[in-house]
Amino acid sequence: MDAKLQTRVQRYGWDAAAEHYEDGWRGPLQAAQATLVSFAAVRPGERVIEAACGSGLVTRTLAAATGPEGHVLATDLSQNMVEVTADATRDMPWTETARMSADALEVAPESYDLAVSALGLMYVPEPRHAIASMSRAVRPGGRVVATVWGERRNCGWAEIFPIVDRRVASDVCPLFYACGAPGALRRDFEAAGLVEIREHRQHEHLAFTDEQTLLAAMLKGGPVALAVKRFTPQVLAEVEAEFLGSVRDYRTASGGYSIPGEFVTVRGEKPRQP
Repeated sequence: MDAKLQTRVQRYGWDAAAEHYEDGWRGPLQAAQATLVSFAAVRPGERVIEAACGSGLVTRTLAAATGPEGHVLATDLSQNMVEVTADATRDMPWTETARMSADALEVAPESYDLAVSALGLMYVPEPRHAIASMSRAVRPGGRVVATVWGERRNCGWAEIFPIVDRRVASDVCPLFYACGAPGALRRDFEAAGLVEIREHRQHEHLAFTDEQTLLAAMLKGGPVALAVKRFTPQVLAEVEAEFLGSVRDYRTASGGYSIPGEFVTVRGEKPRQP
């Protein structure tokens, strides 16, 4: 897909998902986000830039770690997501929000101590460009940390993409799982000139309390939200039934779901000047 078209699809797709994302994904993503925050090792007073912040699920944690003496700039391609994050951090005046693409962060070079991205790089046409943009934003000795979804075969909810695509050419994210391939994200960090690279792959089970919570997260609050808006009620019902069939083995005795998911977190440092 043309990069400009993919960027436009992502922008309006996440605009559509913004109001549903927080409720659907806050719980299931906590473990992966905790790993990212641990790798980031934010210190009081630091300047942090967040790429693809979404609804701000990680932003508040970053801001709490920097404290009022620090500064956090949370950016996202989606204006609706930016506004949700701004509302979520209104009581933290040292936090700023702005609409920016992760692969073109419009900030002064070497003006931050840390750049992070939590589960956003899968939606960038060229994730390597985003890592390079994040690297440019941090000072020598600064850190870059990113978390992405892992391999498709390790993510039990992955059938949502072909199920939706069979009804409408959604062009959601043709290479969604590419970042999670073995060594892929590490290579992007190396290409950006980062050093002291650490990679962590983790397997989790994503908990959803019931069918409606799961469907809302996957269809209205996730990457296929824009395509779903084009469905008739009949087609939507077909998609819901087919997706629930694809995850039936993950149904719990209480009527909820425990769906496997894999995440990859990579941390690198910008070389210090001689």
